[in-house]
Amino acid sequence: MNHVVWTIAGSDSGGGAGIQADIKAMQSFDVHGCTAITALTAQNSLGVEALNPISTDVIESQLLALESDMKARVIKIGMLANVQQIQLISEHLKHYKATWPVAPLVVYDPVAIASSGDLLTEEDTVSAIKECLLPLVDVITPNTHETQLLTGVYLIGPSAVIEAAEKLQSWGAKAVIIKGGHWDYPSGYCIDYCRDGSNEYWLGNEKIQTPHSHGTGCSMASVIAACLAKDYPLKDAFILAKAYINQGLKAAVRYGEGIGPVAQTSFPENLADYPQVIEAGSWLGDELDFEPVNEFTMAAGFTECESKLLGLYAVVDTLDWLEKCLAQGIKTVQLRMKNGSDEELEHAVAAAVTLGKKYDGNVYINDHWQLAIKHGAYGVHLGQEDLLDANLVAIKESGMRLGLSTHGFYEMLRAHNYRPSYMAFGAIYPTTTKDMTGQIQGLEKLKHFVPLMQDYPTVAIGGIDLARASEVAATGVGSVAVVRAITESADYQQAIVDLQSALGY
Repeated sequence: MNHVVWTIAGSDSGGGAGIQADIKAMQSFDVHGCTAITALTAQNSLGVEALNPISTDVIESQLLALESDMKARVIKIGMLANVQQIQLISEHLKHYKATWPVAPLVVYDPVAIASSGDLLTEEDTVSAIKECLLPLVDVITPNTHETQLLTGVYLIGPSAVIEAAEKLQSWGAKAVIIKGGHWDYPSGYCIDYCRDGSNEYWLGNEKIQTPHSHGTGCSMASVIAACLAKDYPLKDAFILAKAYINQGLKAAVRYGEGIGPVAQTSFPENLADYPQVIEAGSWLGDELDFEPVNEFTMAAGFTECESKLLGLYAVVDTLDWLEKCLAQGIKTVQLRMKNGSDEELEHAVAAAVTLGKKYDGNVYINDHWQLAIKHGAYGVHLGQEDLLDANLVAIKESGMRLGLSTHGFYEMLRAHNYRPSYMAFGAIYPTTTKDMTGQIQGLEKLKHFVPLMQDYPTVAIGGIDLARASEVAATGVGSVAVVRAITESADYQQAIVDLQSALGY
């Protein structure tokens, strides 16, 4: 896989921002950073003393050298010092996207810095950005000040943030991340916004009180670029970059007499550094006047599972298989029936609950929460898309356990809002049971998920068979869910014995 990321940006002689910050941040996410330098700044912790643009010929020579040998998966762009540079970079990006075997993604952080005033206040610069560059940009990451300079929209509330993002998209940017470090609304909080196509994501956390924040914008865009190079979806890159910055702000120190740089640390492993996913019904959602899409009910803190180790977890689609698994001593089983008449589904749920009691097993019902409540099921399992439709208050009041599916870091943090009974991570490997295109997590991500969600029982699911079971269990995950590994085996009883042995639970 191509984990090469270019940064086309200025050099910060003070080491806190620009390409210096970019390379350090990229290294923290295990990608290889290459550079094309657009300007040499003379600056220290007290400020910028001079800005020396690099000629377009020299910039082009850097780009040609990189293109011939080290094509990038993602290109991160920072400071472009003049219109000529904007036009040159735009021409090269157009060429890359049209001719490379895999078109690079472009992340643009519109740095507004110069020795005298803001670059973005020059009318011809703004025009060149809009006309030449933005149609080639996959993600633009302005702060509130840069957003206002580019769009003319004053960010006085959430609706204005959305309006500004839509304006940037109308000029060609595919996705927009507006950083909220300078936007004190609600008071004492930092709110960040991402618009990816028509999908919206809001993150928030209490402001981290430190003067040492030099280079946060460069670093955040570089982490986003690094994550995209590793095929993370943008919403995951967004939340990881924010956690990385929070972690860096907490560890930031002064090196000179002025403002220190954000610390370049490592992959964020501490849940306290992650922002909250903001949605309707949450406190921050209420502060931002978010309206529920439908009859949404917010509830959190569901009945706990009897153990953090759920062990081998069988997911089956018939009562026959449900009973076979329970009879072989599997304690956690899920009935996942997608089809059937109302009468058939009700009969199946009622029978599944009875079988769970007969064999002293814990039976979860997938999706059909109303029937699960009606027949007194042990638990219900829901997907992220179900959270907006299910009556979470009724589920909680029934005393049932709630398991939630997650696909990636953003969905994991969203699930954390609800404090479910357990959390499932998937798909770990490709699976034939459903289309998981773009949602394969792999062991590397699972190794991050498990410690972050250590307060929950955790379940890994998706494409796990006997050959893979032990390596999945080695991540520390408390349960491994299987579908085909039992039902499609030649000898299901032996398959269960072998799986139990491989998992070691």
